[in-house]
Amino acid sequence: MKYILAIDGGSQSTKLIIFDTHGNIICEESEPLRPMSLPKVGWVEHPDDDLWTSLVAVSQRLMERFEGDPGDIVGAGLCSIRFDRVILKKDGTLAQPALSWMDSRVSVPYVHDNPEAAYVTSTNGYLTRRLTGECRDTAATYQGQWPIDTDTWEWSNDGKVMSHYNIPREMLFDLVMPGEILGYLTAEAASILHLPKGLPIVATSNDKAVESLGTGTIDYENGMISLGTYICGAVHGESNPKDCRNYWVNFACMPHKYLYESNGIRRGMWLISWFKELLGEEVRMHARELGIGPEQYLETLAADVAPGSDGLMIIPEWLAPAGQPYKKGIMLGFDVRHGAGHIYRAIMESIAMTMKNRMDEMCAELGITLKQITVSGGGSNSNLFMQIFADVFGVPAVRNVVNGAAAVGAAICVAVAAGIYPDFGTAAKEMVRVKDITDPIPAHAGLYKKINEGIYSSLTSVTDGLMKRAYDIFDGN
Repeated sequence: MKYILAIDGGSQSTKLIIFDTHGNIICEESEPLRPMSLPKVGWVEHPDDDLWTSLVAVSQRLMERFEGDPGDIVGAGLCSIRFDRVILKKDGTLAQPALSWMDSRVSVPYVHDNPEAAYVTSTNGYLTRRLTGECRDTAATYQGQWPIDTDTWEWSNDGKVMSHYNIPREMLFDLVMPGEILGYLTAEAASILHLPKGLPIVATSNDKAVESLGTGTIDYENGMISLGTYICGAVHGESNPKDCRNYWVNFACMPHKYLYESNGIRRGMWLISWFKELLGEEVRMHARELGIGPEQYLETLAADVAPGSDGLMIIPEWLAPAGQPYKKGIMLGFDVRHGAGHIYRAIMESIAMTMKNRMDEMCAELGITLKQITVSGGGSNSNLFMQIFADVFGVPAVRNVVNGAAAVGAAICVAVAAGIYPDFGTAAKEMVRVKDITDPIPAHAGLYKKINEGIYSSLTSVTDGLMKRAYDIFDGN
């Protein structure tokens, strides 16, 4: 028996999963990240060395539970959060707290304001340095404010580009393709993590691309919906089109392939957690009485609400895009019928309808039609949410056996690097399995189409003007 270790670092937790070579989970552990530090308006930082210390804690627990031979682990696939920016000293330690993708500073070119800074890298790069001692990183993690050539998957050799992003080449790590070995686990890291010394650490991609590979959606007709802190939709492609209007081109988790990503929802699934916490102890008390979790209790309330939530609609913009700071979350259409179940269902419907519209915009520009969607992330555990997605999209919604698809994608990269499978497509077919498929209910699908086309799709064209005026009053200088 051979095993594969997947390292899945997210915005809210660090997860480690040991798979067999067929994609079955053998052992898994998770460690929540600490709440983000907010030292200034617009600044969002990972406190202390949380990315590393969470990995240490979860790895130690995992290996205490693992009953197999650690020497039979063939490699570890490393996947962490995209768009973060990590500033390192010459010795590879943090020169300052890691900047979250939500931090306003990562939306602009790097500013040299820290005299201790020797390297500017990603979370993947930082963890690679801690694990292997190598200054190497996956090429496919660098999107956003980085001097990367998306055609060649290499650092740009254009002086104007390098000058614009303000990061000299000597401050950037060397690049490795997905499915290649970044380095080998050092004796020091192995001792701390309770893992075998010399374990190959394998490059993956940015987290959404790794997740997409892990869902098995590697063709045009099968779209992925990623239910995370940031929610987006995606399909795979072969080329790198320029001047896209309704989507953007990301690196895929396969060398020289691309992932076309729709516009998405910032703080998407966070919105559900926010609402649960807002209701507080009352929800937890009722959930305890029924012997279920708070989310399950809210779902039981939402399941009793008719599709359309009796006219309650939500615009899920609880975190505004950097270029549109006036955007805010909105709930509208309240009357005396509405309670917690209506709001919970309306949140789900707002996420599904927003992503339906974003995916439709992307697919129209690409000239493709989706035959089904695969929903990934913890939200896919909800039968109600899966039904809402199927009804809103009007196509079957697929749920895989392992819904933490980023871990599966990382394991696929290791399987290719170790020669277990000859290519990514073969590995995905062998390691990704469907759990169930939810078909749309025709009457519900027709109602959602009427709501979306008649009202919801044009809602922000009405509310944006109001929000701009409100921003000038409440938040403007």
